Amino acid sequence: MGVANKAYKFRIYPTKDQEQLIRKTFGCVRFVYNKMLAERKETYEQFKDDKYHISILTEYEHKPIPKEIKAIVGLDFAMDSLYVESEQGEKANHPRFFRQTQKKLAKEQKVLSRRTKGSARYEKQRIKVAALHERVANQRRDFLHKKSCQLASRYDCVVIEDLNMKGMSQSLHFGKSVADNGWGMFTTFLHYKLLEQGKHLVKINKWFPSTKTCSNCGHVKNVALSERLYSCECGFVRDRDWNAAINIKNEGKLMLALP
Repeated sequence: MGVANKAYKFRIYPTKDQEQLIRKTFGCVRFVYNKMLAERKETYEQFKDDKYHISILTEYEHKPIPKEIKAIVGLDFAMDSLYVESEQGEKANHPRFFRQTQKKLAKEQKVLSRRTKGSARYEKQRIKVAALHERVANQRRDFLHKKSCQLASRYDCVVIEDLNMKGMSQSLHFGKSVADNGWGMFTTFLHYKLLEQGKHLVKINKWFPSTKTCSNCGHVKNVALSERLYSCECGFVRDRDWNAAINIKNEGKLMLALP
């Protein structure tokens, strides 16, 4: 309960005169920044023809009514599908938009590299490449918004692991895959959507052995990356990610002292 901030971002369509004024304003800002950052000028010259947006930050009385936790779900991070749910082993089935566009993007960037920088043909091709990047980013953002909205509507509490995505990207060489996955953006969306409804996002310790633990009997064993099924000596067999998601949910319930 208390004062909170909420940001809105809108695409705007200025007139030619307004666009000229915006560019002049950017030019003034650029002059100041160039004193501190030499490359600012080059950045400005390269995206001066990109689209215009406006962001609005509002302040409002935020008084969400805390919801009793009845429906709870655990999510196990999955590189190929974003996450696996604890309830039915359902996957988000992330389309991996960057991977789908990678060949086309590489082709267009190769064409750009052959153009003479500063020429009309270079500018036309540069805008074409930028449009591809924007399309991928918009598709990813839209998908993550929809998935986080579904979860926030369906559950009172969502439990995830407190993962260091940057560390994972560097240590496992998953740079492009992690960026295309968008887990960090997804958890940010999920957090504020739950918070607005008086619901909860719980993060468990990243060292919790969710993959190694049998969600049926609690036995812990080593599991190779190549093993897609978790088989326990108690006779329990389940998809390894689904098993991990159940363990994540149960650990979250322990943290919240839920039955």
